[in-house]
Amino acid sequence: MSLDDIDRRILVALQNKGRMSNSDLSEKVHLSPSACHRRVQRLETEGYIRDYVALLDARRLGVPTTVFVEITLQGQADEVLDAFEKAVARIPDVLECHLMAGAADYLLKVVAEDTEDFARIHRQHLARLPGVGQMQSSFALRTVCNTTALPVT
Repeated sequence: MSLDDIDRRILVALQNKGRMSNSDLSEKVHLSPSACHRRVQRLETEGYIRDYVALLDARRLGVPTTVFVEITLQGQADEVLDAFEKAVARIPDVLECHLMAGAADYLLKVVAEDTEDFARIHRQHLARLPGVGQMQSSFALRTVCNTTALPVT
């Protein structure tokens, strides 16, 4: 199914404020509340809307430090990749893990309280990941742009 202009407006509005009431959403996209509700349900059913979440403030939660970790594995066999991916998914401090093309095999986004906390995460979790050959960490000094909103075209 392709998205029409109204679907796109609904998606943009919900990305900006997911707790918006159906009444407010219907006003914003110029649709009746019942028609708007049906469209949102369809967008959910068809997988355009995957979930609704609360975005938390890392600083207020005591994990203001963001570290990007490039990991190169010792091998590329499916068993090595699978073991690594299962293990990394169990580390609560890892927010994202991406299989990469390029010099590193994986790029991780990790949050920590500070450099000491990251050293603990590194020692207790990252250094114990299966198949790791090399690891390089880069600390973010400042976040310039951060959004969860996808471009809806």
